Amino acid sequence: MKTRPRKQFGQHWLKSEDALNQIIEAAELKEGDRILEIGPGTGILTRQLLQSAGVVVAVEIDRDLCPKLIKTFGNQENFLLLEGDILTLDLDSLLNAFPKFAHPNKVVASIPYNITSPILEKLLGTVGNPAANPYQTIVLLIQKEVAERLAAKPSTKAYNSLSVKTQYLASCEWITDVPAKAFYPPPKVDSAVIRLRPQPTPPNVSNPKKLENLINLGFANRRKMLRNNLKGIIDGDHLSQILEQLEINPQCRAEELSLDQWIALSSILIDHAT
Repeated sequence: MKTRPRKQFGQHWLKSEDALNQIIEAAELKEGDRILEIGPGTGILTRQLLQSAGVVVAVEIDRDLCPKLIKTFGNQENFLLLEGDILTLDLDSLLNAFPKFAHPNKVVASIPYNITSPILEKLLGTVGNPAANPYQTIVLLIQKEVAERLAAKPSTKAYNSLSVKTQYLASCEWITDVPAKAFYPPPKVDSAVIRLRPQPTPPNVSNPKKLENLINLGFANRRKMLRNNLKGIIDGDHLSQILEQLEINPQCRAEELSLDQWIALSSILIDHAT
């Protein structure tokens, strides 16, 4: 009997062998890799991961899928299934009971569209509080629109606060487009595979939390010039002088600044930010 995807979990089963192969290739799997897979679903990706990696820790929230996954993969010594919500599970504590599976070094997953941002924060941390032990590689199949934001360059339509904050924490590579027809049932939007390589040490910033606050304020209203979005923490004329000092157009908007320029601006404004 065919397993029916459940809307409440945002389930869409990948059925494209081409997309599957692209994900596996992007993960650059080695025998010693310990993989975290979020939402294994029917196990199409899990099967490939188990063949190429050392061990696979799969986290599945759907209790009805778990017995099927155990039936399919439970006899494999390099497979561990955890039932629960990836956003609330304390993976480090749970995996301490299974030393062989502890400290996954890569994440490879097709994740639900509706919780992409929280999952990214779980995996990468935040600008103000980066992950203490970052993963080596994160390969995700996600909504194309979100992928575009993660990989976006300054002065493009997709570039926003998520772009800046993610690129502070990790480099982002676009791997491939994945059309809606590659899934059952097809979602209403297209997808893409991206590869994140977290920074072992994020850029040196004197106060990362204030940088994060500055980015949030800067992008609060995309239609406004940066000086207007930041007027609550610094006088507009003073900010214009600082922007000129940094060789940035005083009339600029937030999406025109590169990550390096955000960091430079933060360093100068550190005494003014609230």
